Amino acid sequence: MTAPVFVVEHFDAGGGGRYVLDGPEGRHAVSVKRLRAGEDVVLTDGAGRWAHCVVLGTEGKDRLILQLDSVSEEPAEEPRVTVVQALPKGDRGELAVETMTEVGVDAIVPWAAARCITQWKGDRGVKALGKWRATAREAGKQSRRVRFPEVAEAATTKQVAALLAGADFAAVLHESGDAPLATADLPATGEIVLVVGPEGGVAPEELALFEEAGARAYRLGRSVLRTSTAGTAAAAVLLARTGRWS
Repeated sequence: MTAPVFVVEHFDAGGGGRYVLDGPEGRHAVSVKRLRAGEDVVLTDGAGRWAHCVVLGTEGKDRLILQLDSVSEEPAEEPRVTVVQALPKGDRGELAVETMTEVGVDAIVPWAAARCITQWKGDRGVKALGKWRATAREAGKQSRRVRFPEVAEAATTKQVAALLAGADFAAVLHESGDAPLATADLPATGEIVLVVGPEGGVAPEELALFEEAGARAYRLGRSVLRTSTAGTAAAAVLLARTGRWS
């Protein structure tokens, strides 16, 4: 098993590379993970910078003392995969973010589709977006990533269309698709943008706007997946076929 991952804001070590992990992350490492001297850990800023460290010891219940020798940079992978996720009901949004983070999606864009029952407005929207971002952070740590997915502000349909227009490969999961996503001709570099509609489906006017922007409708298979799982399944297909899982 790979070393556990902890998120830090800086990599400034003291004399001899002595680094103190404290705060909530330090408390989790000491009191929950119960890490001991000699064990390996990884520190990351979640944006690609990371450091392999060795535990030297602990202080109290929330300070992990580490040996940090050098900091590395993990380059962004190609092609970049962005999933536009229509807002699901209840906590299914966090489920979608969690599993898409685990498979390796690079960016997630919440979308207020016409047929979404859930709407992000005012304080409710701010709170919901915060939950999605916190979920991506925790899922990134759990899945041992050092570059966590970006979770954007909620997008309108016009903003999604603009995103699709600028993509190197743009797709919408829809039952009208005449070709399976598994056979699509994918780019080796650049940006892939995939749209996942709400439980009620992508509205005809939305589909028309997306197709005008250059997106094509694709299907996954014979079964109909829920919006909270469709993005993860589709992302797995894309990541496998682009070679990012090889």
